[in-house]
Amino acid sequence: MNVLLTGASGFIGKRTVFKLLKNKDISLRVGVRSSLNEFPKDVIIKQIKTIDKLTDWKMLLDGADLVLHLAARVHIVNKKKHHSLKEFRKVNVEGTLNLARQAAIAGVSRFVFMSSIKVNGDSTLPNQIFSADDIPNPIDTYAISKFEAEQGLRKIEAQTGMEVVIVRPPLVYGPGVKANFAAMIKWVRRGVPLPLGAINNSRSLVALDNLIDLLVILMSHPAAAGQTFLVSDGEDISTRKLLKLTAKAMNKKILLFPVPIIILRLAGILFNKSDEIKRLCESLKIDINKTRSLLGWTPRLTFYQVLKKTVKGIK
Repeated sequence: MNVLLTGASGFIGKRTVFKLLKNKDISLRVGVRSSLNEFPKDVIIKQIKTIDKLTDWKMLLDGADLVLHLAARVHIVNKKKHHSLKEFRKVNVEGTLNLARQAAIAGVSRFVFMSSIKVNGDSTLPNQIFSADDIPNPIDTYAISKFEAEQGLRKIEAQTGMEVVIVRPPLVYGPGVKANFAAMIKWVRRGVPLPLGAINNSRSLVALDNLIDLLVILMSHPAAAGQTFLVSDGEDISTRKLLKLTAKAMNKKILLFPVPIIILRLAGILFNKSDEIKRLCESLKIDINKTRSLLGWTPRLTFYQVLKKTVKGIK
């Protein structure tokens, strides 16, 4: 199988490349934004500096059987930067659909698209759990762009017959993770007292290797064609438990003191950290029964197994 993987330099993409290279039946070509020297010589590599409606994918698509599209303009909480819907659409909608159209013309049989659980919504209510067939409710500009890309891909699928498979992961963690998850580990390592002892929410996460295991199945499983799947580790965890397990993985003591959630929200507004406080306090639960039943897939690794490996690389 000849596979084109985009976003090969990213946190998910790089690990996926080396997973696929273990399969001798896969010939891999990748699109990267920066370095061309990260991968073995038997990988076909092309630098793709910009992904938009004009990007030429012809060289990488020549002879390709499948596209695994991981590249995206990602959701980053940074109040100093402006992330307009137009900017997200340029990469996540126009860039994705341009690649898909070229893939269909090139004879690609299946297009696997990395979307986001944020297409379902930002959070779940106490008695709610997201499923793959829910009516989408994207809130922010990133989520809207991902949903629009999904809609466009389904139209291309109907017009061309190229199979489209969509997966919506929640927060992905594992060795090498950065951003907020890495920051949380650093707080615990430094022994910083944290005002999160009263949070009893429930959130689904997915370990990087569990996600990649699923991606490999989505590449060829007959039942995956035309479907949308949710993915998680199959175990939900509260912010409080997450912090305690992180401390346990480091053999550290942690001081959590209870502060009412309403006070945390007010502090978030005061210090311009409302989005971060929202994710710490609210729930986001995912139902992966469809993924299990249709594909026979189950998460191979537990949360704590991967957490222990993750904390070792973050100082």
